[in-house]
Amino acid sequence: MIHRWLKFNQLLFPQSCMLCAAAKGGELGICAACLQDMPWHNAEQCPQCALVAYDGQLCGNCLASAPEFDATMALLRYEHPLDSMLQRYKYGQSLTMANTFATLLTASINTRPDTIIPMPLHPQRLQERGFNQSLEVARLIAQQLNIRLETNACKRIKLSPPQASLPLKQRVKNMKGAFSCTTRLDGLRVALLDDVMTTGASLNALAKAVKSAGASHVECWVVARTLPR
Repeated sequence: MIHRWLKFNQLLFPQSCMLCAAAKGGELGICAACLQDMPWHNAEQCPQCALVAYDGQLCGNCLASAPEFDATMALLRYEHPLDSMLQRYKYGQSLTMANTFATLLTASINTRPDTIIPMPLHPQRLQERGFNQSLEVARLIAQQLNIRLETNACKRIKLSPPQASLPLKQRVKNMKGAFSCTTRLDGLRVALLDDVMTTGASLNALAKAVKSAGASHVECWVVARTLPR
């Protein structure tokens, strides 16, 4: 479905592909060939954490220690060339990619939560980076799906080292007490939006705060899922 839409889109919005420089990138900036070669996360996967799992059943990790969130929808695997694209988006301020990721995610979402909450950045981190990459994608998805966007319901109150800089075992400790929700979310079904899920520690900590604020169901929407090698 995405591929058929892209071919039509390329006729209306001709531009170069950001990956191969072909002339038919369309509004998304990705040509049909490169889009087809993207590392789509199509394997049978755990419905709760999106790790590969036999026959789409809950994985052993979620059975042994269930996360705070109830489901995860991951669009792609965190592999080449997506890893470089996300790095350019986050640290090279290639803001046009927000539309690329948002449009692809929107085409794959089949649930209807009450609200979307993007992964918050600590104010100091936001000042350093200049923008919140998750918020920009969430803003576009909220518009495309006509779902309410909560930008101030939850805040990052703990400034800690970036998760990517830490060993996997330290990431849960790094996220302890990192978020606070100041808005009541009683009975709401909430989607948390982030760019990458690796261990899930950040999203798990945010989901815990969201459920403490009264949310009845929390699912994660991520552009990419890091899978064990």
